[in-house]
Amino acid sequence: MTTEQQPRAQWLGRWGFVLAATGSAVGLGNIWKFPYMTGEHGGGAFVLVYLVCILAVGVPVMMTEIAFGRRGRGSPIDAVRRVVTESGRSSAWSLLGWMAMLCGFMILSFYVVVAGWSFSYLWKMLSGGLNGSGVDDMAAIFVANNENPFNLGFWSTLVTLVTMLIVGKGVQAGIEKSVSWMMPGMVIMLLILIGYGAFSGGFGEAWSFLFSFNTGSLSSEGMLAALGHAFFTLSLASGAILTYGSYLPEGASIGRTTFSVAIADTLVALMAGLAIFPIIFANGMSPEGGPGLLFMSLPLAFQAMPLGTLFGVLFFVMLSMAALTSSISMVEATVSWLVDNKGITRRTAAWGTGIVLWLVSTLAMLSFNLGADWTLGGRHFFDWLDYLTSRWMMPLGGLGMVLLAGFVLKSETFREELGLAPHWHVLWLFMVRYVSPLGIMVIFVDALGIARLQFGLHWPWLLAVLALITLIGELLSPRLRRTLAG
Repeated sequence: MTTEQQPRAQWLGRWGFVLAATGSAVGLGNIWKFPYMTGEHGGGAFVLVYLVCILAVGVPVMMTEIAFGRRGRGSPIDAVRRVVTESGRSSAWSLLGWMAMLCGFMILSFYVVVAGWSFSYLWKMLSGGLNGSGVDDMAAIFVANNENPFNLGFWSTLVTLVTMLIVGKGVQAGIEKSVSWMMPGMVIMLLILIGYGAFSGGFGEAWSFLFSFNTGSLSSEGMLAALGHAFFTLSLASGAILTYGSYLPEGASIGRTTFSVAIADTLVALMAGLAIFPIIFANGMSPEGGPGLLFMSLPLAFQAMPLGTLFGVLFFVMLSMAALTSSISMVEATVSWLVDNKGITRRTAAWGTGIVLWLVSTLAMLSFNLGADWTLGGRHFFDWLDYLTSRWMMPLGGLGMVLLAGFVLKSETFREELGLAPHWHVLWLFMVRYVSPLGIMVIFVDALGIARLQFGLHWPWLLAVLALITLIGELLSPRLRRTLAG
């Protein structure tokens, strides 16, 4: 631990971090996207590939971010700067921390708009505003919801206010206390919905949709989808996990903690599938992805169900809590940096950040209504925020972080911080030096569409295999053996 680090708030225990990090990972996308991807890309075969990708890419990168955070005890900027300074490297590497913090803020700027949909639909479910005779009627309600800037602006503003209220209370009294009931509450509501689904008549079909081991439908596109989702689902390279890691107590095992988060994230995603798809199949609907599933098909299904309003309210309460746990994590890096560097209270930092966030998110919200014609390069402001963060900043930030840890910094730094047995440390080092960077590069190339346009979907995997063969040869070289041993 470097001498310039100051005393810092910590989670009350390891499970505080697990709940907070899992809440960050389980956002709106995981509720519908992972189950839908699973069904479309081979069921159980896709889940197996996804788990392999989690182990090869997600877990090593997450361990690295947590280690950076705990070693540096600060925001992404301060933590990276302290760790690289400890190794005698240039503080210019802290640019990775700047990019992570900016990435999280940009994601949140459009995420609060999407989260506002959940809050809006919860109110509509309570007030009877989701009455429609078909998907077209529900689609009209969804479009009308977005075309009204006052309506959409109100709900996105509410998400911003609640988020800042929680974050402003502090790590323990605000974040940890809120996730300690929101995450268990979300799981309880999922179990209630699964229990209903088990007797709805569509449970068997949903189970087959999610878990049938159909390797024939697992294409190279499905493998790329599994790899990409394994990286993005854990909130990596957005400053959230690194900042949360800075609050992790010294005695907590980073390895066990990371695996706990990865397992919990996957289980919640699968539970969401078992909660949603029985309702969809029992009502003879198609399990389409995206907003159409959550905001059009499901509300229509709830209308046809016994006690449908009750289950609909439960579902949108759960969805709103998932949105909040993610938004809390994405703003924490910015608030943490302001508190550490600007000499202001956490409450002031939270509300100051909230004002800026509200202004930027309002521009994103206007992309659906008054600003629908404001485009640059064919994209609205909302789309640009999504494009820049998901296709450029997150892959490049994750890649920079693992290469920094694997090749630039002193090996003793992470050997001490991770506290792994020698053989596990060798495995972690190999993963962050070679396997994780290769996986991230494949995600990056695929996200930009280069491989699909020029070489076909099999090209990234051919590149990965060739590179791995080359790197296995280097692994056996005396130079690398000395590095691993030292």
